[in-house]
Amino acid sequence: MRDGRDDLRWAVRQRELRLPEPLVPLARLARNYRWSWTRGGPQLFAHLSPHGWERAGENPVRLLRDLSVAELETAAEDPGYVAELQRVAAAFDEAVDLDEAAAALQEGTIAFLCAEYAVHSSLPIYSGGLGALAGDILKEASDLRVPMAAVGLFYDQGYFHQRLDPSGQQHEYWIPTHAEDLAAVLVTDESGHPMEIGVPVEDREVAVRVWRVDVGRVPLFLLDSDVAVNTPYDRWITSRLYVSDRDLRLAQYTLLGVGGVRALEAMGLGPATIHLNEGHAALATLELARGEAAAGAPFAEAIEAARRRTVFTTHTPVPAGNETYPGEQMRAMLGSLPSELGVEPEQVLDLGRVNPGDHDEWPGMTVLGLRTSRAANGVSREHGRVARGMWHPVFGDADPEAAPIGHVTNGVHHPTWIAPAMRRLLDEHLPEGWFERADDPAVWSAVDEIPDAALWRVREELRADLIEFVRERSLRDRLGRSEPRDYVEAAARALDPGTLTLGFARRVATYKRLGLLMHDPERALALLDGPNPVQLLIAGKAHPADDAGKSLVRELFALKGAANVAQRVVFLEDYDLGIARRLVAGCDVWVNLPRPPMEASGTSGMKSAFNGGLQLSVADGWWAEAYDGTNGWSIPARTDLDEESQDQQDAETFYRLLEQEVVPTFAAREQDVPADWVRLIKASLRTVAPRFAATRMVREYQDTVYATPPPPAGA
Repeated sequence: MRDGRDDLRWAVRQRELRLPEPLVPLARLARNYRWSWTRGGPQLFAHLSPHGWERAGENPVRLLRDLSVAELETAAEDPGYVAELQRVAAAFDEAVDLDEAAAALQEGTIAFLCAEYAVHSSLPIYSGGLGALAGDILKEASDLRVPMAAVGLFYDQGYFHQRLDPSGQQHEYWIPTHAEDLAAVLVTDESGHPMEIGVPVEDREVAVRVWRVDVGRVPLFLLDSDVAVNTPYDRWITSRLYVSDRDLRLAQYTLLGVGGVRALEAMGLGPATIHLNEGHAALATLELARGEAAAGAPFAEAIEAARRRTVFTTHTPVPAGNETYPGEQMRAMLGSLPSELGVEPEQVLDLGRVNPGDHDEWPGMTVLGLRTSRAANGVSREHGRVARGMWHPVFGDADPEAAPIGHVTNGVHHPTWIAPAMRRLLDEHLPEGWFERADDPAVWSAVDEIPDAALWRVREELRADLIEFVRERSLRDRLGRSEPRDYVEAAARALDPGTLTLGFARRVATYKRLGLLMHDPERALALLDGPNPVQLLIAGKAHPADDAGKSLVRELFALKGAANVAQRVVFLEDYDLGIARRLVAGCDVWVNLPRPPMEASGTSGMKSAFNGGLQLSVADGWWAEAYDGTNGWSIPARTDLDEESQDQQDAETFYRLLEQEVVPTFAAREQDVPADWVRLIKASLRTVAPRFAATRMVREYQDTVYATPPPPAGA
């Protein structure tokens, strides 16, 4: 089986030869992202050179390449460091056996196909929540030893970076990513040359190479069209994530779906089940059907055989996330596929239409995924209901609740997102082995026994660490924007480590309603300047083509000259996983104000909750099933109002909760500890942590979605 394991071993060996003998384990740690959630792993690399670690973007492959001989020898001669390296390496080796994992894949691979993966900030092939969720699924699948292999695209320029000007106008730029700087290896064939597969795109075949990235036990295969034999246009297909050009984007989805199936089969990993994580990869089912047709199956049987092997997750009710394309464009992209399936092109396009036979209807990726999968799910209880309401006509159901779309509520990979200080506290007070049983409510009942003062000390420590990071980052951002000197200098005084800190960080889309934060400027500014003030951290990117989203940031920046805004409000540019990790750890309250029912799930609030943060959120997505009246604050989800009235009512509730409940509860102290606030934290940990851990989520996928498919009709 040529799946890149030998290529990985060769790359590890080349690095081992350049390391002092005591440091040899660093080579294999650096080549597998399991280091990032192995306890002590990040600290192990950072200790070698704190400045070098930061300069390398917390990328151990780059760090080991850039370290001087003197720095390596110093570490090799440090008995304490070598002992810690041996401990971390032993934990790593216990968790990761690639040959054993490969053998499990031979028994029946679950192939996870997704357009983006947020595994770590040093692998910049992600945009936002979908990628973060996908990365957490791979990590948890590794921890639970699920036989999973993942497929994505190798975007050599990744997603855009964000720079704001003094008016708040967003400017985008891209930075090339060099594969040699990553924990990635080219998969080679039997002759030792890079393996290439051909993917039909329109009337031509595009050559694609495959990179392997290891996420614990799970191999992530990234398809790359930047191959010399391709035309310049085709080499550009995998250049950037979520390109605006619709022809290029559809070509990307063809590579992901069709190319994903072909790549897995070429490596001997023919999947038993394909999990389409959103509609981007939906063309995979047509490639499966093509294989059945080549073996002699009629069209209907070929599609049914593909359907039995496929499951589908829809992630959003937002129209932009459920893409459709003109029939002419889809026919051109499919090329010879319809004839290979033995049918006219319209029969294939009808698979993506809500109303088959309506040639004026644009076929869509979500409908194709729903119609050609044996199981489908939304990503929260509420989203499952919304998805059934949206898509029940696909199944010919007059009653939305009869539509075969369930739900698996998202969860987060707690080893990735729990800050070290919180991990140490929980280790002291939760039952032994709690980390592996995070989905067990009995584990979390022990939080009630944590002394209030001890829990509060950790929260104070996490907030102080965040404020230190934000001051430095904000100063750099403001200097980069050429802001006035007094505004720049305010960054050094920005925020206070003892002040109630709110966080609002997510993709800047209009339905996320960033504008509600300052819906009533006078009231908002009073909160910043009250006797018990609040401070606000904001981060997020608008898609380059989303002018409405960009305008929200400009409106926010228009208030920066008001009293206390420079010291109390910070917008962090170029939001990424590194910033997210700090924000969800340090913010006291995580704010989420989506327009209901547009929030499918959301996961950033779950990450905050694992660190003792509290939620102030609209009761949409995951919070609709998490809030119980004791574990945070909720804004009722009213969907019977027009948008203006909805905004007015929700803003009023938001301000009232802050003024009358959140701020007073934080300010009330007993022996320097806000006892009622700590009670809320404990209730949040008890109720949120077990239900919204990725452990529960992946087990639920195993039990209810990946379960053995039904036998063929008539069997």
